[in-house]
Amino acid sequence: MIVLKNVTLRRSAKVLLDKVSVTINPGEKVGLVGRNGAGKSTLFGLFNGTLHEDGGDFSRPAQWRLGQVEQNMPETEDSATDFVLGGDTRLMELKEILNQAEHGSDGMAIAHAYSDLADAGEHDAVPRAQALILGLGFKTSELDAPVNSFSGGWRMRLQLARALMCPSDLLLLDEPTNHLDLDALVWLEAWLKRYAGTMIVISHDREFLDAVTGVTLHIENQGITRYGGNYSAFETQRAQQLELQQASFSKQQDKIAHLQKFIDRFKAKASKAKQAQSRVKALERMEKIAPVLADADFTFEFKEPANLPNPMLAITNGQFGYTVDGERKTIVAGVNKSVLAGERIGILGANGQGKSTLVKTVARDIPALGGTITEGKGLKIGYFAQQELDVLHPTDNPLEHMTRIARDVGPPAREQEIRNFLGTFNFSGEMVKQAIGTMSGGEKARLVLATMVWQRPNLLLMDEPTNHLDLATREALSMALNEFEGTVMLVSHDRALLRAVCDEFWLVGRGVVSPFDGDLDDYQKYLLDEAKRLREVAKADAAEAAVATKIVAVQAQPARSAATFTSKETAAKLKPLKKEREQAEKRMGELGADKSALEARLARPLPAADMAEAGKRLKAVNDELHALEERWLALAGEIEAIEAPA
Repeated sequence: MIVLKNVTLRRSAKVLLDKVSVTINPGEKVGLVGRNGAGKSTLFGLFNGTLHEDGGDFSRPAQWRLGQVEQNMPETEDSATDFVLGGDTRLMELKEILNQAEHGSDGMAIAHAYSDLADAGEHDAVPRAQALILGLGFKTSELDAPVNSFSGGWRMRLQLARALMCPSDLLLLDEPTNHLDLDALVWLEAWLKRYAGTMIVISHDREFLDAVTGVTLHIENQGITRYGGNYSAFETQRAQQLELQQASFSKQQDKIAHLQKFIDRFKAKASKAKQAQSRVKALERMEKIAPVLADADFTFEFKEPANLPNPMLAITNGQFGYTVDGERKTIVAGVNKSVLAGERIGILGANGQGKSTLVKTVARDIPALGGTITEGKGLKIGYFAQQELDVLHPTDNPLEHMTRIARDVGPPAREQEIRNFLGTFNFSGEMVKQAIGTMSGGEKARLVLATMVWQRPNLLLMDEPTNHLDLATREALSMALNEFEGTVMLVSHDRALLRAVCDEFWLVGRGVVSPFDGDLDDYQKYLLDEAKRLREVAKADAAEAAVATKIVAVQAQPARSAATFTSKETAAKLKPLKKEREQAEKRMGELGADKSALEARLARPLPAADMAEAGKRLKAVNDELHALEERWLALAGEIEAIEAPA
């Protein structure tokens, strides 16, 4: 188990945790929650060994293997499959041991390595790695693509897959859902529910925490409180505790007032001096109950739109997609939809089906490939794009950014008005002069929200707006969207936000946009069924591609001048080649059986000499089998060339 006993943790001079004690038992799934800056990531540093306690005692079983998502952006030309496979550190170590043993012709070492590789699951390692990659939203065609060919968000998904690939007893996940679509999130939840080790996760997604955790650790006021149950249970228990604390505080204040009144009345009277002094001591000894201070939660609101066109827009026979190198790629077609004033539309769909493409087209970010989009008179769009945080000018500060928006887009305003407005988004004091490039993702997201509010839109298009927002800011966004008088179209993997805001859903999938009549629980089932369907399609495509590749490989062999052969010459040429091919196939079958038998033998306890002999024999079988496979392919090419018509 993990034990903290009177642990103190500092970051520089600041004390984040002061003499905290808590225990995490093997196999528990723990949600770590608290405000930004409370010390969650610092505590992760203690768990993974990059930081050490400044006081007290911390212990974690020495034999526990650790899995965690690396926060650096991977830079490598390795394929996605090889990169994720590298997360299985035990397998990589054993492959290197086998390589060294084979170079040294050490039969005993070879035998041990093969036995250990079998125990480590080498036989299905590649399928396991690829299942993780596909589960997190990648296409089958991307399995062999270089890591560097993917955008930052997708590379971080590969880092997550690599962490899940690592055999671990303790899994640390810091905001694992930030770069995921809802279909990938549903898959991840299912995977984590099956995880057998101890897991500690930091997340601002309440439904994700509810789904995968059974214990909650809350960091507040330099302390840690352990709650049994998921995030919703924690909220209920904490509310009850705060209510009880407030009642106890009020009762104690009454008692303090009574004691103080007696002291004030009688401290000057000699006959009452002793009693007054005893009450002074009682007051000093009393352990003070802290008042329940109202959290200074972040709140904001969208301004009332200047007008509300109805309908906001109408799409007639819309075709949505994109153009690359002059080639049009249609993703969604035949869209006939109207968006009315005041509607709250959630846009659902599996990864890659066209949700963001639809939103980008409505936002005028990319053109429609066909059909018409008719906008209502006075339509004013506020667009929160997934990449919006990346296009903020890093050298600007919030004041410069908002001043430019006020000047170029409007409405115009004086500097003090802009400063006051930024203050409502928690950009106060010197923060208005802080370079945007040095800000956290959450701070940048708040600045984008401020930009939208300033422009006073009547249609909000929001594509994954919560990726960098903490729970308090997500709650503020939910309240602001509910009170907004205009129209909302929302793409999000945050189910709590979708449930709170949307009253109808559009489903983007299989090339069309259709109404989705179920709720989000029905949608999760749809996603799992759709993922299963896509896996089956991918398997069929892969099998078809493998056949095509073999045909191409055979045809690529050097051709003979078949046109000059007579039928007798052809038969004479083919006979020895076909005979050799048959012999190769027979021998390959024998070697395959030998290989299976040797691997099964090495999986059992053997005397040292027998194990060494079996290891040497297995290497020889593998070498001969590889050579025969190469020869078979060459023979097939020659036979194909001779049999080809002139």
